[in-house]
This record gives sequence, C-alpha cells and structure tokens, in this order.
Amino acid sequence: MKPKRIILELGAGASLHGGDYTKAAVRAVDDAIHHSSLSFIRNLGLDAKKMEVTVTVGVQKPELVDADKVKARLPHGQVTVNVVKGGLDVPDVENNDITVLASAAIAVRMELPKRT
Repeated sequence: MKPKRIILELGAGASLHGGDYTKAAVRAVDDAIHHSSLSFIRNLGLDAKKMEVTVTVGVQKPELVDADKVKARLPHGQVTVNVVKGGLDVPDVENNDITVLASAAIAVRMELPKRT
C-alpha cells in the first residue's frame, strides 16, 4: 500500500538580527511541530519510526541553511529536508543588519491499516 499524507503542518520563524538563515529555518520547523500532537499514531498502534517526514523550508538564501541542524529538530520518522528559495529578508540599512524570515511545511506520510 502506498503511504498517504496524514499531516501537513506549517510554521514561520525569524532570525531578528545577524542574518542567520539556519536559526530562522529551525525556528520555523519548531513552530510547525509545536502545533501537532501525534497521539493518533500511538492510538492506532502505528510505528512512529515508519513515518516519512518531508520538511520544506523557504528562505531567500537556501545555500546558507544547515539542513542537518533542521533535520535534528524532528523527533520521529525518516526525515528529508528540502531548502528552497522563499521566505523574506528585511534589511536594516541604517544598522547594516538583516532580519531573516523562514517558512516551513512539514508533510508526514504513512502506510495506514486497511479498513475492515
């Protein structure tokens, strides 16, 4: 049976000073995962290790995100992290600083038991 998407959570995160794209990405992922409780997985007798978790994070400079640090925030499943162009950079010209905003989408897929 093909895994089905059972969860899609969204989050946003920011690095207010210093232009830290990884910090913004991690905060976006933390925001998304703190919106969910996966109690149904336990209640249905499913194995959380078998979840296929796909994390997509959008920032203006994807190459500056440490995907391994983002991946480390996910407590369960087989995790894949994709960092893409998105989010928002807000420059502070007067202070030579930048605020980085990141968006995150976390999709979880699992094989579900057949209905009887």
